[in-house]
Amino acid sequence: MNRKKRKNKSGDKLGNLDKKITDILRKNAGKSFNYKQIAAKLGVDDPSSRNQITKKLAQLAAKKEIIAVERGKFMVEKGANYYTGKLDMSTKGYGFVIVEEFEDDIMIPQPNLNTAFHGDEVEIYVYKHRRRKKSEGEITKIITRKRTSFVGVLQMKKDFGFVVIDDPKMYTDFFVQKNKIGEAQDGDKVLVELDDWPKRADSPFGVITKVLGKPGLHNTEIHSILAQYGLPAEFPDEVEEFANKIDTSISEKEIKKRRDMRDVLSFTIDPKDAKDFDDALSFRKLENGNIELGVHIADVSHYLQPDTILDEEAYERATSVYLVDRVVPMLPEILSNGACSLRPNEEKYTFSAVFELDKNAKVKDQWFGRTVTYSDARFAYEEAQHIIETKENKIPEDISIREDGAYSVDNSIVEAVLELDRLAKKMRSVRMRDGAISFDKVEVKFHLDEENEPIGVFFKTSKDANKLIEEFMLLANKKVAEFIVAQKPKKTFIYRCHDEPNEEKLASLQTVVGRFGHSLNLTDRKSVTSSLNGLLKDVQGKKEQNLVDTLAIRTMSKAYYGTENIGHYGLAFDYYTHFTSPIRRYPDVMVHRLLQHYLEGNDSASEEVYDEKCHHSSEMENLASNAERDSIKYMQVKFMQDHKDEEFLGVISGVTDWGIFVEIEQNKCEGMIRLRDLSDDHYEFSEEHYAVIGRKSKKMYQLGDEVYVKVKNADLVKRHLDFEMLGLKEDIEK
Repeated sequence: MNRKKRKNKSGDKLGNLDKKITDILRKNAGKSFNYKQIAAKLGVDDPSSRNQITKKLAQLAAKKEIIAVERGKFMVEKGANYYTGKLDMSTKGYGFVIVEEFEDDIMIPQPNLNTAFHGDEVEIYVYKHRRRKKSEGEITKIITRKRTSFVGVLQMKKDFGFVVIDDPKMYTDFFVQKNKIGEAQDGDKVLVELDDWPKRADSPFGVITKVLGKPGLHNTEIHSILAQYGLPAEFPDEVEEFANKIDTSISEKEIKKRRDMRDVLSFTIDPKDAKDFDDALSFRKLENGNIELGVHIADVSHYLQPDTILDEEAYERATSVYLVDRVVPMLPEILSNGACSLRPNEEKYTFSAVFELDKNAKVKDQWFGRTVTYSDARFAYEEAQHIIETKENKIPEDISIREDGAYSVDNSIVEAVLELDRLAKKMRSVRMRDGAISFDKVEVKFHLDEENEPIGVFFKTSKDANKLIEEFMLLANKKVAEFIVAQKPKKTFIYRCHDEPNEEKLASLQTVVGRFGHSLNLTDRKSVTSSLNGLLKDVQGKKEQNLVDTLAIRTMSKAYYGTENIGHYGLAFDYYTHFTSPIRRYPDVMVHRLLQHYLEGNDSASEEVYDEKCHHSSEMENLASNAERDSIKYMQVKFMQDHKDEEFLGVISGVTDWGIFVEIEQNKCEGMIRLRDLSDDHYEFSEEHYAVIGRKSKKMYQLGDEVYVKVKNADLVKRHLDFEMLGLKEDIEK
């Protein structure tokens, strides 16, 4: 009886023996083992087991999966079938590693993840490719962890706790010993740090480093979003203290080093709720009939000196983060809203691009350098738009941002705004003709009460006043990049790069928009851009606008920062950089520093150093963008919680094998109807038709169909909306 038990135990250890042997050899690649050493690693010592190991080693060597280096000794060559890549986890517990050497991603089953998490840079071993099957692999080493801190909810047991992680791409919870729980209570949302993952443990061991609050509370959820992406909520005391000690006065000594443009008419145009004003425009008529246009940017680099704790903090953040109810700034308030903000009726240090433009908006001359300026007025976009539309100098009370209500604008500013609007339209027209793509995507915004509760939804669209500012910022960014490119010998610089769109995604977009009666011409680059612009114009104001805008943006490559210029596809510029927003973007600070460095006649900066800084800035931009998107989704779920009994008309925005996504037309909130909740039939996903089809009734719910839905469940913690399907619009409105 005992012998039988022992045999079973040994048999368990030898289950899937070939994999266990190759695992040992792979994890010790380049080192040879005999059968005794492998038996010891497997924890078996009986003759039968050793015999099995000896046979299996011979078989694996015959199949050339391992190498017999000398009699009775075997190994796996270091480097053979080993690759590095980034792990992309699915929500179903397995992952894929993107490897440059392979056309398709390598699938990693959950047992082969070997403690790696989503986003980690890993080394993998790829099993021999099987015909008609996706290549599979196993993670053999974690090269770099993308994250070691995670947000989740603490579930207390008697003497320990588990943290259940919010991120759906996390396949395990964290075990926390009692002495590492700190002040956290059962049910708290917490930040847990990876401490260790012992070999035989089912879960990683963690330490709770921060209590975020109770799930579902507004501040808890907003801080959770920031913590999830490793974004800071506030500045360290020593950084605030350093910033507060900076001399922010305007001195005659510094003015003498700069071009003095305080006497030139200047003004800012920004969102009405803006607190930091990065940029101002100046306007002056020249004797030859041309216009002198100044694009004046806050001279952040004057205050933000390299190798200080303030500069290190700004670099680490790399960007301001714009959440639905707050801004998490890149710089402390004394700079972002104070010294660097181009507020009206204040002298400021600026870094400027000054252009001479003829009546057709052609650049006849240009100058770049440090300046001192004085903003004569501040306008909200709505006020500038009113001037453009009415050509009058009276700003009515309902759009005025002044406390004293309606007011009159100086006629010289009205003249400047109208002339700049005319020039901007000419410049935009040339850009469009050259192949730029016009993304005027509708932005969803929320009216919030004093408690940050959403009481309404509105849509922000880009009008002439927005486009006026955009056009001159684009001009400055483009011309600064062109100026550096023209330097000889070649100089290291930071470019904003945007590659051509993905052909497969364009083909998919063509199929989707065909459902709405639109078409795309994918013959060549010019056809693609002109038909994309035509499509984006055609869908404006239609039910499918937001869906088509979103899908069109997804076909585009992601813009990034780099020292190797490839041009900017979306803007149709050969050279482009970011010069105009140094209060909120660190790459712009670096561009100012490099531009000044070269204006002073210095040699080229280190490409390697700036390449690394570009990579970091791009990574942080992506994290900030994800956090912003999550905060909007959170607020949409919060808004819909109060509308559970209402019926909404929506558009089917996505179809998968587990559910239908619907976007509500009146507020752009998106939720999902699970296929298992469609009780009138058994629905199956048809990839070919972008639809789900009832097995018996043949009833079809297809991408782009208008349907009526109700809120079934609004989960604030998971930021997820579940809808109940009421039916197709055509059926309900019969």
